[in-house]
Amino acid sequence: MDEATNDRKKVSVNRKDEQLEQFRVNNVGKKLTTNESVKISNDEQTLKAGVRGPTLMEDFYFFEKQMHFDHERIPERVVQARGFGAHGEFELYKSMKQYTKACFLQKPGEKTPVFVRFSNMQGNKGSSDTTLGPRGFSTKFYKTEGNYDLLALSFPVFILNDAFKLADAIHALNPEPHNDIPQASPAHDNFWDFVANNQASAHFIMWAMSDRTAPRSWRMMQGFSINTFRFVNDDEKATFVRFHWKPVLGVHSLLVDEAQIIGGVDPDFHRRDLWESIELGAYPVFELGVQMIDEDDEFKYGFDILDPTKLWPEEMVPVEIIGKMTLNKNVDNFFAEVEQVAFNPANVIPGIDFSNDPVLQGRLFAYRDTQMHRLGGPNFNEIPINRPICPVHNNQQGGYMQQKINVGKINYHKNSLAHNTPATSSPAEGGYVHYKEKVEGHKIKAESKSFKDYFSQARLVWNSMSSVEKQHITQAFCFQLGNVKSQSVRQQVVDMFANVDEGLATTIAEYVGVNRPSGVQVPVTASSPALSIMNTPKYPYSLKVGVLIGNHFNGKEVKTVIGLLRKYGVFIDFVGEKFGTVTGTDGTRFKVNKTFLTTNPNLFDSLYIVGGSSGNETRFSQHIMRFVSEAYKHYKPIGVATTAHTYMKATEKNNLLGVVFAANNPYFGEEFVAAIAQQRFWNRK
Repeated sequence: MDEATNDRKKVSVNRKDEQLEQFRVNNVGKKLTTNESVKISNDEQTLKAGVRGPTLMEDFYFFEKQMHFDHERIPERVVQARGFGAHGEFELYKSMKQYTKACFLQKPGEKTPVFVRFSNMQGNKGSSDTTLGPRGFSTKFYKTEGNYDLLALSFPVFILNDAFKLADAIHALNPEPHNDIPQASPAHDNFWDFVANNQASAHFIMWAMSDRTAPRSWRMMQGFSINTFRFVNDDEKATFVRFHWKPVLGVHSLLVDEAQIIGGVDPDFHRRDLWESIELGAYPVFELGVQMIDEDDEFKYGFDILDPTKLWPEEMVPVEIIGKMTLNKNVDNFFAEVEQVAFNPANVIPGIDFSNDPVLQGRLFAYRDTQMHRLGGPNFNEIPINRPICPVHNNQQGGYMQQKINVGKINYHKNSLAHNTPATSSPAEGGYVHYKEKVEGHKIKAESKSFKDYFSQARLVWNSMSSVEKQHITQAFCFQLGNVKSQSVRQQVVDMFANVDEGLATTIAEYVGVNRPSGVQVPVTASSPALSIMNTPKYPYSLKVGVLIGNHFNGKEVKTVIGLLRKYGVFIDFVGEKFGTVTGTDGTRFKVNKTFLTTNPNLFDSLYIVGGSSGNETRFSQHIMRFVSEAYKHYKPIGVATTAHTYMKATEKNNLLGVVFAANNPYFGEEFVAAIAQQRFWNRK
């Protein structure tokens, strides 16, 4: 990173941060104590009967210390186990009072404290950040009217359309139970057998095979609420709504090959990226958008708007941008904040209500239940990161680790001894009232007929992809099914996806050694440009450039280019043969903060080859060529300084798209910055 801006940025203090300050403990400069605050004289040896004798049971501090260590782990989340988080604030652009009485959506310019956790849907807590699959994107809003949780995924649809199948889907996705293999990967028989026999998953699978399965950064990843909610206004009029988080930096992805390499080189790639960006003041920003459908138009579209395996095409239902979220503060303690935060889609506030989305209905129970298990009981809302910033008054009592001390003898409702307090609140006073939806029908376990079109929107995704994205989807299918041992399962999947695209299925069949598919693709010709990440915004800001450098470089040239990169907010690592300082021909000096052995070319969005001299020229050149080869084959931009012309040369025969040369080029710096913003040059040969 650019060491010149390494000072931590100051952020505005909000009410949640003020609340958390009461619980922060700084041990620096303090005396060591037990948990009972007794000062300790020895923290090195157990109490023994003689220097070589047995340990004595009366060594209370040893037993306290060891006991705490033995119990300091809690169950990891059964889904979304690996994740990281940050604090920030949400600012409203425009009032949504016409549609909802939700307090944080009323006054333009009003700011709301938030906490966000990004996570991987699959894999245990110790898996790598860049494993392939959907990401979680959960946001907790802290308002004086209560906490509101907005849970999202990096895909716009879910894998199933009824919560009853959730356990089956996750069981199939997880490592196979007989040998616990593979970790954090769907490339195995069980998962694809589930897919083939639960074909409502088809749309989700198209996204799982797309470039969105490997985000470049959480800062460059969309979030979709998946489920359908309701906005309810002061007149008790309801509007169906889905939420979108759109990153201002655009949506960008890693290649599968990159993601797998990075997973080994830096398993913490995404969390490190988030942490360092915030520390450097390059705060991640996401705009909040809403898609809204009037209740009278519920059946207007050619799909069921309550089906979580269906998206609402933006060309039919535009996304209205209503605010932005800025993540501007890293956590102080991972366990206390990220690991103990508890999200729940049932945490709503007046103005936001539920629909009959059958996955949402099941999630309303599942999240609270899993938090009860994971966090040890019903009082997890008293953990600092989960506490509302407004008072809590109710008759809930007891349970493990209760922290509040309720005074008085009344713990029931209704009562006369305490004048029937704590009292309920009317809607005018902010009391939550469920939307008065008319409900009728026979009790039945069945799938709605309107949910049973499994392939039309999967076909829509395929039609909307660029040729490059289609190639990546095809390769992903071949890789995944190539790891499936059962020929029967491979055949079933190929036959299934012939309903989406016969050409795609035929290509997969040829690769994985099964018969040509028997299905017929659905007659859908529509496309949605909003679904392709090729149409995303592109900026150089906060992308990372590796400067490959030795001594005796052209100081004036390189200093000018580095200054321009910093002007555009590009993050810079100086990579050399060894740590220390490199010096140019004019005395310009740069500090090498990474070496060829401590970093990897796949960790950079672009390379700037400066070259120069080194103590071992052969080894230096080999390292540079290794870095250049990796960047080039992954279609990344490369800048070549005048002192580095021996490493790359443009000829009439080669196609060096995205390679910018400084020699005889007065606009080299500007062209290199533009190439960095482009990120990939897919037409490169």
